[in-house]
Amino acid sequence: MTNYKEILRLKSLGLTHVDIASACGCGRNTVTRTLGRAREQGITWDSAQAMTPEELRKKLFPEEATKPQYRMPDYEKVHRELQRPGVTLSLLWVEYCEECRAAGELPYQSTQFNKYYADYVHKTKATMRLEHRPGETMQVDWAGQTASILDTDTGELVPAYLFIAVLPYSGYAYTEAFLDMKQEAWITAHVNAYRFFGGVTRILTPDNLKTGVLKNSRNETVLNKSYQEMAEHYGTAILPARPRKPKDKAFVEGSVGVVSTWILAALRDRQFLSLRELNEAIMEKLYEFNHKPFQKKDGSRAEMFRDEQLFLQPLPPVPFELAVWKVAVVQYNYHISVDRQNYSVPYEYIKRKVDVRLTRSAVEVFFEGRRIASHPRLYGRPNQYSTSEDHMPSEHQEYLQWNGERFERWARQIGPNTLAVVKLFLSAHKVEQQGYKSCMALLKSAEKYSNARLEAACKMALSFTTAPSLKSIQSILRSGQDTLQEEFEPAKPSPYSFTRGAEYYRRRDD
Repeated sequence: MTNYKEILRLKSLGLTHVDIASACGCGRNTVTRTLGRAREQGITWDSAQAMTPEELRKKLFPEEATKPQYRMPDYEKVHRELQRPGVTLSLLWVEYCEECRAAGELPYQSTQFNKYYADYVHKTKATMRLEHRPGETMQVDWAGQTASILDTDTGELVPAYLFIAVLPYSGYAYTEAFLDMKQEAWITAHVNAYRFFGGVTRILTPDNLKTGVLKNSRNETVLNKSYQEMAEHYGTAILPARPRKPKDKAFVEGSVGVVSTWILAALRDRQFLSLRELNEAIMEKLYEFNHKPFQKKDGSRAEMFRDEQLFLQPLPPVPFELAVWKVAVVQYNYHISVDRQNYSVPYEYIKRKVDVRLTRSAVEVFFEGRRIASHPRLYGRPNQYSTSEDHMPSEHQEYLQWNGERFERWARQIGPNTLAVVKLFLSAHKVEQQGYKSCMALLKSAEKYSNARLEAACKMALSFTTAPSLKSIQSILRSGQDTLQEEFEPAKPSPYSFTRGAEYYRRRDD
């Protein structure tokens, strides 16, 4: 599905239609048509930010809600199959139609099938000379070679992976070592690179690592959600290199080799005991690399960068904070559980799947792209609760006016057995508030049955078990067992009464 929001965002950054089409995995005609409809409808990126993707699509193209969707053929596979003896385009179209019918999708007619294949051949055969403009692109990748750190506890060498960022116009580079190539390292490396350059390029070209790009094909580009957020935060557009197309990032490929030679080879005989020590040595060599004179032209990378830096976009006021996305289900207590902590959402979303965005300081909950809750992130002991009063049903909000001491004070007025049961309810849960509902229901029974009967029912329930439940006490009250106990309790014998004993009946038998 076309990402109309991303088209509007990239247009607001000043990208050309060609770059936007490449970033969004769609055609230039789609970009032109989308931007034209946005102008007609008076929709800008500022107004589109608050819309969900589906809402924006309906506003831009309401007449396409029922338009049939056709399946785009895999022309890379088609081109490869045509190299085999006896395979024709007509045969491949027939097989494509059969695959579409089996999957319940609509196939293109043969004329459209052939036209799109001709477009594919024309596009893949064309080669363009890349002209890099100042401040236009930052290309990033991990180096193939690794450095190492000595573990002082075990004596083993721990590998350290080098992140490389290059500005193709000047060749100015940034590199930093990390202990892994996971998402946190990947995002942190970008943030540090932007800080090092003192600005942001309009385009960011990474390789197709899963930490950044989930899918990159001719028809679709799917970015990691955190990576996309980072790009939006810095106001840059991500145009991943095409798979198996090293020409798309020739500068970063070349710089990776140069940096590996210049830095790693120069440090090969040095021993490092910490990542910080290694990065300090890398920065020294990086300075030499950037200031080293060119061999075939005048100047150096640093000198060219001074001119290029004027074309960089300014950094945002605060650096990007990495967010982790998870999926959770809203439980019947209108809370979600994330990392063994509990956060409330509006009770209307009970049993719904929601997206959860976690940063170091906050937890945000989204449903179908719209934020429905936000909490400060909880740390420390597990199973803590962060509950907003607005998220509760109206009947639950009254419990906020209560606490354990107030429930105990009310129960003490009824009797010691009622007080004992209330204390059991309050201590039966990890969080005291989880017992308030049972306490409220128990004490409300006094209004229906009287204080005396509630006290008698609690006494009877405690005689059966040391941990009675609310249901057992309510059952005693409904059945009236508490009154039967008083009615049939045996009376104490009077000291003046006459009682016949065993001797009396024995004499009669004689």
